[in-house]
Amino acid sequence: MPPSHRVVIAVFPDVDLLDVTGPAEVFALANRETAGRAGYQVRLAGPAAGAVRTSAGVRLLADVAFEEVGAQVDTLLVPGAVDMTDAGPVARIDSEVVAWVKDTAPHARRVASVCVGAHVLAAAGLLDGKTATTHWSTAAQLAADHPEITVDPDPIFVRTDRGRLWTGAGISACLDLALALVAEDLGEQTALAVARQLVVYLKRQGGQSQFSVPLSRPAAERRDIDELRLWIAEHLDEDLSAPALAARMCLSERHFARVFTQETGTSPAAYVEAARIEAARRLLETTDARLDQIAAAAGLGSAETLHRAFRRQLATTPAAYRRRFRTQAG
Repeated sequence: MPPSHRVVIAVFPDVDLLDVTGPAEVFALANRETAGRAGYQVRLAGPAAGAVRTSAGVRLLADVAFEEVGAQVDTLLVPGAVDMTDAGPVARIDSEVVAWVKDTAPHARRVASVCVGAHVLAAAGLLDGKTATTHWSTAAQLAADHPEITVDPDPIFVRTDRGRLWTGAGISACLDLALALVAEDLGEQTALAVARQLVVYLKRQGGQSQFSVPLSRPAAERRDIDELRLWIAEHLDEDLSAPALAARMCLSERHFARVFTQETGTSPAAYVEAARIEAARRLLETTDARLDQIAAAAGLGSAETLHRAFRRQLATTPAAYRRRFRTQAG
């Protein structure tokens, strides 16, 4: 069966290895899960055919040179590379790669960047007037270099231009982006089957933050506080008031609040609300449940409370959030 999805991934010196191999593995597993019916054919394209050294020191082999790719591209995938400076990572923008992407993108059905590859798309003029994301560490650079782009450093990925342009966060988020592309092509069930083979969390949706609530807080020195944070995530619909949590920790409410804030950098109430909002976001992205059902499942009580929390924390409404990030079944 001839390939129906020709995926071309750009490779160049010091490209991030996982940005390339992660999506390639997702597409390969989609082929396997569908007994080849998925029709993905992945090719690596570089400045020249042959060996390319990645940031990890591992060498990849470019199947073809940029000039040999031609116009038959279904999905153009652009990973990134960074240079480390005293001020932190800086996205590398290779003029040869930018020129090739600019020439090739109009022929592709869709174009996606992985991690700091968004800087390449931006330099090629593909993101002007659009919303995009990238790895959180270079988001400020992208915004400063391209004020015409609305840079949102929070989501796992952003889909725009009627689904033709995708930008993804880094680095393992390349799996989430590739799984979303598979879901668009072949439906949610195939994407979930691939996710199970990868042994990854079901499938993080586009609107989910690059940092989940536990990851966005510093690790606690006290093991009991870390254990409590995990317990909170698993019991969002229960009484998580400061008195209830203090009782669970066998501490006075005042002492518990002081210890929790010291260990996590936030108050118990703020932490619980953030965890509940994160859970509500996932439900809005992945289900058609009513707002009152989502509020109850996330422990926010009522649709009115859910609405107020979204306004306060995300400056949007649950309905608007769902319209932006809901993943439709294929």
